[in-house]
Amino acid sequence: MDFDDYQKAANRTLMGKEQVLTNCALGLTGEAGEVADLIRKYTFQSDKLDHDQLVKEMGDVLWYLSQIAEWADIPFDEVATDNIARLKQRYPSALK
Repeated sequence: MDFDDYQKAANRTLMGKEQVLTNCALGLTGEAGEVADLIRKYTFQSDKLDHDQLVKEMGDVLWYLSQIAEWADIPFDEVATDNIARLKQRYPSALK
């Protein structure tokens, strides 16, 4: 699945038409916090890093990010492509 296909499929599950940007931005911060909390507990409390839970929370972050891009009429593939291009400039020997 490419990023644009993901964005379209994810958009079918978007509920509501009001305050979409605010809802997605706040949801993104909440889900990013869930990812950070799993890592914090792993790092500082010796919890086992739960692979399945981490995948779930990262997927939630991806969903919110894709919907912010959708709201702004930005193809999600463009976000990924632009990011890799910038990484190539910063780390040319790592990404040939």
